[in-house]
Amino acid sequence: MNFRLHFGNNSSKTIFASLFKNKVAMAHHKSAEKRIRQTSKRRLENRYYAKTTRNAIRELRAETSPEAAKKSFVKVVSSIDRLAKRGYIHKNKASNLKSGLAKSISKKK
Repeated sequence: MNFRLHFGNNSSKTIFASLFKNKVAMAHHKSAEKRIRQTSKRRLENRYYAKTTRNAIRELRAETSPEAAKKSFVKVVSSIDRLAKRGYIHKNKASNLKSGLAKSISKKK
């Protein structure tokens, strides 16, 4: 069963997701059915944000211009902090990522 998920209010980012891929949810209560829907939606959102953050980090590391790297660094740090706030990554991992990216940017001159 396919759903179109919208992330944020009036956002143009949509993904198609196949929920319950090869799995049958055996919920016996309405609350359990709702919980299954909620967790699957959250899982897809977390995967989306984590993947876009990983891609942004990869692009930032590949950036050769220091000015462009500094501009994109702010956005990447924001998305890393968002993942840490939501609990998708640990706050120490977020801190290590940010400091490593800052070091790599300072070396680009």
